[in-house]
Amino acid sequence: MQLTPKTELLVLESTPSQKILTSEKIILDVGGMKCGGCVNAVEKQLIQHLGVKSVCVNLTTEVAVVEIEPGAVDADTLIQGLTATGFPSQLRTAKSAGDQSAVSPNPASRQRQEMQSIIRQLVVAGLLLFLSGIGHFGNIGAILPILNNIWFHCGLATIAIIIPGRPILVEGWLGWRRGAPNMNTLIGLGTLTAYIASLVALLFPQMGWECFFDEPVMMLGFILLGRTLEKQARLRAAKAFRQLLALSPQTARLIINPEPEKLIAGANMIEIPAEQVRVGEWLQVLPGDKIPVDGEVRFGQTTIDESMLTGESVPVIKQPGDIVTGGTLNQSGAIAIQATRTGDDTTLAQIVALVEAAQTRKAPVQKLADTVAGYFTYGVLAAAFFTFGFWYLWGTHLWPDVTMSGTMEMAHNMGHHPQHLVPHTEYYSLLISLKLAIAVMVVACPCALGLATPTAILVGTGVGAERGLLIKGGDVLEKVHKLDTIVFDKTGTLTTGKPTVTDCISITESALEISLIQLAAAVESGTYHPLATAIQEEAKRQYLTIPNAVDFHTEPGMGVSAVVEGKNVLLGNWEWFNYHQIDINETAQQQGNKLAKAGKTVIGVAVDGILTGLIAVSDTLRPDAQTAVDKLHQMGLRVMLLSGDRIEAATAIAKQLGINNTDIIAGIPPAQKAAMIQSLQSGKSKSFVAMVGDGINDAPALSQADVGIALHSGTDVAMETAEIILMRNSLTDVVKAIHLSRATFNTIRQNLFWAFAYNTIGIPLAAGVLLPSWGFNLGPSSAAALMAFSSVSVVTNSIFLRRLALNR
Repeated sequence: MQLTPKTELLVLESTPSQKILTSEKIILDVGGMKCGGCVNAVEKQLIQHLGVKSVCVNLTTEVAVVEIEPGAVDADTLIQGLTATGFPSQLRTAKSAGDQSAVSPNPASRQRQEMQSIIRQLVVAGLLLFLSGIGHFGNIGAILPILNNIWFHCGLATIAIIIPGRPILVEGWLGWRRGAPNMNTLIGLGTLTAYIASLVALLFPQMGWECFFDEPVMMLGFILLGRTLEKQARLRAAKAFRQLLALSPQTARLIINPEPEKLIAGANMIEIPAEQVRVGEWLQVLPGDKIPVDGEVRFGQTTIDESMLTGESVPVIKQPGDIVTGGTLNQSGAIAIQATRTGDDTTLAQIVALVEAAQTRKAPVQKLADTVAGYFTYGVLAAAFFTFGFWYLWGTHLWPDVTMSGTMEMAHNMGHHPQHLVPHTEYYSLLISLKLAIAVMVVACPCALGLATPTAILVGTGVGAERGLLIKGGDVLEKVHKLDTIVFDKTGTLTTGKPTVTDCISITESALEISLIQLAAAVESGTYHPLATAIQEEAKRQYLTIPNAVDFHTEPGMGVSAVVEGKNVLLGNWEWFNYHQIDINETAQQQGNKLAKAGKTVIGVAVDGILTGLIAVSDTLRPDAQTAVDKLHQMGLRVMLLSGDRIEAATAIAKQLGINNTDIIAGIPPAQKAAMIQSLQSGKSKSFVAMVGDGINDAPALSQADVGIALHSGTDVAMETAEIILMRNSLTDVVKAIHLSRATFNTIRQNLFWAFAYNTIGIPLAAGVLLPSWGFNLGPSSAAALMAFSSVSVVTNSIFLRRLALNR
């Protein structure tokens, strides 16, 4: 069949790997979101565009991440669509993300503006609550009679609705008009209904209605107070991430001519923006300066505070040849560095991008909350309508004494005059039904549902970044909670990854007149591996010359081969030798077993098909490996060892760490490690597995595991593959990461429980479920106070997570 261009495109897109390779992400800053319903509306608006594959929206950070087919959707189209529906948006580019001035004032100035806005709202909320409540105190009313004047309260309510309440009413109306009513819609309807009913009662006193102008004023006061406290709490929750952003250096001192005799010449320096630095350029860094980009020290010696990167407070000595990271602090000496990574490629930029992306990844448990929030407002409006209909048609007739006394008592407590109480049954039935319906609209809080997960993730990921733990999102946190098995790679993870040669044993005479170490070093010169490095370092230590080798071939996890001085030389394990049909005599077997039982890695050397000798390499355990394994056992987790080394060497290491023999998997090449992880996941026990590796050779296994945990030593691969990155390369941080993840997920569950429980209990109370039996009724202003408390409590509970995590 002849494919048309369109058909061919569809065929290409149907390939999963092609999708991954060709997808693009657009990051938008979205304004106007107030609750979970708004989040749901934004997601629906974005996902309707053809070419949009997925959308993730974060209420707390007001960010939307849109994954699209390349070139399928224009960012301006997405922005215009959102802005037109009441969510003003703008594109966040890599450049604008790094240059805060491109899109907004600098972080310090923006924070001052936010605090000023908080203070203004706090003053307005306090003034409204004071003026609406002051008339309830008889003595003050006697001194200032106007405070007891119903026209004063009418004017106060009018001003409150027109000025501080206007944004709420406008946003509520826009939400209603676009078919996505939100929390502002509920508050606006409740406030206007209470105000109009009171205005009718004031203008037509013959109806006998009660005036309750204080209700809309107090409702707006409590709403503004709650939002002010919530905004302040959200700023505190985002503190760690803002501090991470502030670490990015703004300027750099460029060395124009890096010749040694001109390094310290003043005319040889020029100050430029850090984002303009290019790879290969030399920079001067003085004591007290932040390192502007990732680089290598070329001149000078100093100590660097790397706590922002690793969470480790002890400064690190840096000398020529050492690597330094952008954003770390130079403490004691002037140095010259050569840039190796700049802009978005620096470690700090990658960490910032990783943390920000993590804060938009939702925990699966949040999906229920998002689904509920999307229909929440419709449900509340239906509940309010049902409440009004029930009490007006039946409730006030079934319990006339209770409802009448309840209404008069509320009116008396609010300071209303007797002439405004309700003398006629038909009017009081309408009035109390109306007030109960208003209370239902106001008490409902979709905001708590929307904030439950993102605030906890914001705090958890921020605290983690402070302590050198990068957790890639809410979905990771939920999976960590289910872990029952931790699998450690041996070489480079449990061990230091810096092995040394301990033994060199000749089995037969070599056909070449060079030592075994020289022969092995020649073959290993064609590969990069910790064992190859150990052999080459041993040759250098003995001041041996390394002969030339050609025709290199490497089989990961088995061995290497090359041609040295015309001879075919193989290095590797017994499986590699069996594959090449090389005979392993009894002497070699005994020597190899002896070395392996001592915990050493045994490498065979063969020349032209004849086993010539053995080289033993030993790798020491990391200092914190024992502590990490012990603590994981104490947490009730199964700890396993996965290694490509011989069973004897793996057993020796496991014995030192207290790992059971049944929990050792040895002789597994890198290509088969992922299959072993899969077998654990699908076996009889159906384990939920975390894989801990160095992020280089273990990438497939890290990807296969339910949770991949990588040491930062394999930076690029780890950033891409693993879901938790340990920036300090410390194994005890595995324990800390699990503790932090569990604590964060527990906070998410607490927040969601509170949000659902609050609405489950609050709405029936507001609807008057206790009015017949207890005479208890939740007035509109009390409902507004409870609604504000609900949102604030969720955010505050997330902030407590920070204190809990830092005290561990």
